[in-house]
Formats: sequence, structure tokens, C-alpha cells
Amino acid sequence: MLTAHFVRQLRILHIEPSETDHHHVCDALGLDRSGEVITRVETLAAFRQRMTQPQPCNVVVCAYHCAGFTAMDAWDELLSLPGVPPPFIVLSRSVSEAGAIDAVRRGVSDFVRKDALERLPRAIVRALDVNRMRAAKEDSQAELAGSMRRSSELNEYLQSCIEEERQSIAREVHDDIGGSLAALKFDLAWIGRHARDPAVLDHVNAATETLQHAIGASQRIVQDLRPPILDQGIVAAVDWLAAAFERRTGVKTAFTATQETIAAPDAVQLVAYRTAQEALTNIAKHADCSEVRIDLSDGENVLTLEITDNGRGLTRAELDKPKTFGLKGLGERARTVDGWLDISNQGGVGTSIILSVPLGEKVQES
Repeated sequence: MLTAHFVRQLRILHIEPSETDHHHVCDALGLDRSGEVITRVETLAAFRQRMTQPQPCNVVVCAYHCAGFTAMDAWDELLSLPGVPPPFIVLSRSVSEAGAIDAVRRGVSDFVRKDALERLPRAIVRALDVNRMRAAKEDSQAELAGSMRRSSELNEYLQSCIEEERQSIAREVHDDIGGSLAALKFDLAWIGRHARDPAVLDHVNAATETLQHAIGASQRIVQDLRPPILDQGIVAAVDWLAAAFERRTGVKTAFTATQETIAAPDAVQLVAYRTAQEALTNIAKHADCSEVRIDLSDGENVLTLEITDNGRGLTRAELDKPKTFGLKGLGERARTVDGWLDISNQGGVGTSIILSVPLGEKVQES
């Protein structure tokens, strides 16, 4: 029940051309007609002016037929104002059931017949509860959206830091460690040319072989951290990845591209490269496949990279496991360039990973 104490805490705005009907509403709510709790307006202009004032009302009760407008006109006016609209209850004597249903479908809180005003108090209570829940839901959604935006910004920053750190480490490995290993190789070669003791030569040859493995490892580390081949473009880089994967794993890997070169911003190319790299790493670890197909295209101003294998596939439960964090991270990485990632599984016959990134018109034209 709508108690008198509860009513006195409300600010009710009543849109009603008939003073008699206004008195009936006041009586149904147990209110006097002083205007302290319930205020009556007759025109759309007066309603608009009232709603632009600070804290205009908690509830709007509106007659369906007013002077030169209907309740739905007032409702549209209310929707045009910023913020969550207050509960809006329509009163009428003559509107059909279809008209009432249409009003509710358009978003009004409730529809009460003027010959059943005893329902009005309960309708107000229910509408206020629904409005509070709606406002709480919108606040939660706004908070969630803000949290997701901050998370995305943080992830973008972290990815940028990671790539910068990778480039820094790659330079150090190439310039310092790589340079030192190369100098050491020359020294061993000099010793090998001048040594006469067979035991010394055996040690030199063994050390040279070990050193060559170290040089190869440092080169692979540099390639993984920041592959120089990216400077030749994303097509060449993914082609190199595919060939290296086939040599390393023995899995037949086919790569196709719609063009020999695809123009894309550096950030997009790096995301595409990391996506292909992580996908191939995941295939090598988990797919148990015999064939891999990689397709790269730039049709309709969208860079699309698809990596498909014929392995055992990934179930939804497996995708949700922590070990698939690398794949989940690819989705976050794709969002840093306004792209998206799709992972599809066809029930034990393979997995397809598709990266899609919109390209700007200027990039496409160039």
C-alpha cells in the first residue's frame, strides 16, 4: 500500500486539463489539493518547463487526452530530456486495450483507467520500484563499460610496453651478445689455424660447434622478439613464419595472400604477426594436426588473417582454461587496433582463428 507518509516524500507531477479529474487523483492518493506534493500542469509547454527545473518530480501521472496533445506526446518529450526519465503513468477513460498495450510497449510505466483509480497507488509503487532497478542497472552497465574501457586502455599500454621492451632486448641481444659471439668465433678460428696440438684442435672444433648453436639461438631470439622481416611487410613476415613452422614441426603449411604486399599501419601489421605467431605456437603444442592453412587478405578495407588446422579442435571448456591465456590475449591485442578475433571449432576436425582489422581508406588507397 502507498502510505500517507510515503506519499508525502514524493513530488508528483500531474498533467491534466480537467480540474475535477485532478481532484479525483488527489483523493485516490489520499492527498490534499494544496500542491505541496502533487502539482498540476495543463499544457505541454508547462510540462517541459517544469521538467527542466532542478528535481522536477519523482512520478509523472498524465491524462491520455490533453489540450492539443496526448500522453504519448508528453512521453516523447520526456524521453528527449537527459538522464533516466521518472515513472510515467497514463490515465484514461476511453483509450482501447490496444492503445494501452501500445503505450506500455513504447516504454510508459503503466496504464490506469480513470474509473479504476484505486489501482493508482499500487501502480505508482510498482513503477518506482521498476525505475529504481532500471537506474541501478544503467549505473552498473555504465560502471562495467568504464571498467572494460580502463582494462582495454591498460592492456593497450601493457602491450606497447611489452613491444618496446622486446625491441630493446632484441637490440641488446643482436648488438652486444651477437657481436660478442661473432668476435669469439673469429678468435676460435684464429686459434684453430695456428694450433698444432690435436687435442687443442678437438676442443676448438667442439667449442666452435657449441658457439654456432649459441649464435643460432641468439638469432632465433631476436627473430621472436622483433623480427626484422616485418620491415618487408606483413605478407613476407607471415610467409616466413609459415615456412619456419613447417621446417620446425614437419606439419604441411600452406600460405596464401591476395596480394604480394598489403599496406597496413605498423601497429596492425605487428598485431597480425603476433596473432599468426601465437596461433602457430598453439597448434604445435595442442592441435595434433597434419595440415595448416594460413590466408591473408585485405578485401573491403579489412585486413583478415585466418589460420586453420585439421587437428583435434578446441572445446569451449578448453578455451576457458588458463592455458589458453595466449589466445585470449590475442583478442585483447586485436582490440588495441579496433579489430576482433574469432575462434571457431568444428567438433574434432580442426580449429580456425580469424583476425579482422578495419583498414582506413587512405591506407587502402595507398
